[in-house]
Amino acid sequence: MKQDTILLVDDEKEIVELLEIYFNNEGYRLLKAYNGLEALECLEQEDVDLIILDVMMPRMDGIAACLKIREDRNMPIIMLSAKNTDMDKITGLSLGADDYVGKPFNPLEIVARAKSQLRRYHKWNRDLPARKSDHELQFEDLLIDTAKHEVSVDGRKVKLTPREFAILELLARHQGQVLSMEQIYRSLWNEPFLDGGNTVMVHIRNIREKIELDPKRPRYIQTVWGVGYKLDGPS
Repeated sequence: MKQDTILLVDDEKEIVELLEIYFNNEGYRLLKAYNGLEALECLEQEDVDLIILDVMMPRMDGIAACLKIREDRNMPIIMLSAKNTDMDKITGLSLGADDYVGKPFNPLEIVARAKSQLRRYHKWNRDLPARKSDHELQFEDLLIDTAKHEVSVDGRKVKLTPREFAILELLARHQGQVLSMEQIYRSLWNEPFLDGGNTVMVHIRNIREKIELDPKRPRYIQTVWGVGYKLDGPS
């Protein structure tokens, strides 16, 4: 039986060393990283079954790392954070995390949550049908071909700018999840948000004008007022 590999990402080395003891005792293979960039580099070289990801880290934080990971990977992610309000948890889960644990925590709880997520992940992977194509993302009649960098709606080709394509692809990879304007901006522009909200809104409006029959009553990109945008059917 394959040994499960867990990637632990936290800039607090004491936490990493403590959890390493507990996971090693349970027979898991543990990989370590101390910021989001190191985590992404590790994922390029290693097969990982589960990620434990701290939110507040230097160089690249857990929020940006989670969004980047979710572009093409579906292993479970447990987020750790000293911020432990309900809104923080909702934000973490809306990014694509599968679980959220506040600091300080009991290491045994982390191990138990990891085991639970791994059980679901392995069962889901066994039951998941084969994908038609790794580079095609589809929602109803909207098809995004990431290899050809093409978008079509009901068979009709749509011309998007590179930035518009990137936004639409990001929403498609997080289908059904609400992404805030700040999350979209930070993920694609890789710079401080500041007044980036207006920039994102303009791009969303332009995308809607190209893919929607009626941009005022969008079928694909939905606005969640006060939160952000998602690729989903109207409620």
